[in-house]
Amino acid sequence: MGRLKNGMIRTWGLASGWFRDVYRNRRLILDLANKDFKSRYAASYLGIIWAFVQPIVTVSIYILVFQVGFKQGMKRDVPFALWLTVGIVPYLFFQEALLSATNSLMEFSYLVKKVVFKISVLPMVKIISAAYVHLFFIALLTGIYLCFGMAPHIYMLQVFYYSFATVVLVLGLSYITASMVVFFRDLGQIVNILLQFFMWLTPIMWDTNDMNWLTPNIHRILKLNPIYYITSGYRDAFLDKVWFWEKGEWTLYFWVVALFIGMAGTLAFKKLEKHFADVL
Repeated sequence: MGRLKNGMIRTWGLASGWFRDVYRNRRLILDLANKDFKSRYAASYLGIIWAFVQPIVTVSIYILVFQVGFKQGMKRDVPFALWLTVGIVPYLFFQEALLSATNSLMEFSYLVKKVVFKISVLPMVKIISAAYVHLFFIALLTGIYLCFGMAPHIYMLQVFYYSFATVVLVLGLSYITASMVVFFRDLGQIVNILLQFFMWLTPIMWDTNDMNWLTPNIHRILKLNPIYYITSGYRDAFLDKVWFWEKGEWTLYFWVVALFIGMAGTLAFKKLEKHFADVL
């Protein structure tokens, strides 16, 4: 019992220390995020426009394949293109943020070797950089919603809650992956493959209501995937008009999992942090 209490106190201390570091370095974090966002496409003629073109092309391809190729019509009384876009936009944010945050220590290796720099904020830099594109897509998604003749409603505001939930989940996972990839460089490729797998495991391209083989037990297993909570939440916000607190048990489960991952990631990062400079 005493060890558990001491472990909780230590974890709380690490978490509060991280929040202090983020607050103290908030301007530096934003500056690094802005520079990172601009530098990724600095050598190309179109510059940061490519950051928006690639996700748009990806979404367009999925719409063409499913709506034109597989003749998908309406989903829940809304156009399939809108239904699919609402589900895939948060996953693309999660995917981009996790992949870039996983490699954050290696990309900013020159900062890792500086004793005075708090390297624990580096994954956050990459997540904020990815969030810029995501905010653009939220605006684009709202425009598409209006173009289909659908009136805006107050439920759409909770998209920012689900965006925050995505950031918390990615941050916890990235502390685990970023601290491990320093010692095992192939982990970045493994994470990329797993993200492609989870895209199909998460009900984004297909609707659980249309699957006759999907028993209640299988559905409960799918809901264990925290990304399912986020993608479903975006559809609740835009299409189904359901508040997140109306799914109380599911919301509680998500935050328990997200905070557990965050604590595990923070502990792993702090334990391995002293070795990063030597390996990089």
